[in-house]
Amino acid sequence: MMKTISIKTSKKIEVLDITEKIADNAGECRAVLVFAPHATAALAINEYEPNIKSDYELAYQGIVPKEDYAHNKIDDNAEAHILSSILSPSLIIPVENKKLVLGTWQSILFVELDGPRTRRIHIQTL
Repeated sequence: MMKTISIKTSKKIEVLDITEKIADNAGECRAVLVFAPHATAALAINEYEPNIKSDYELAYQGIVPKEDYAHNKIDDNAEAHILSSILSPSLIIPVENKKLVLGTWQSILFVELDGPRTRRIHIQTL
């Protein structure tokens, strides 16, 4: 069964920990597929704490420099599209005994690259 959750972002580039929201929707399954159906957002698995959150946001701003990209003539967000294509729109996380199987410091991160926006995340149990 697929479930959809909503995420609100408040900044142009923002990293949010969505681990609990995913865990709450995992249920009894062997794995969960998490998918962000957006061309300017992504998902990642990594550590999440206030300092590294700020570091991610700063680093993402610098990975794809602001340039005179052709797409910017349409809606001025080419950098977000390029960075989103470098990251990933989906993750598969194993589940055991109704718990996500993540490392000690791992969290599921939603990466907003063209906010602020309200985004959808699809969760498919496998």
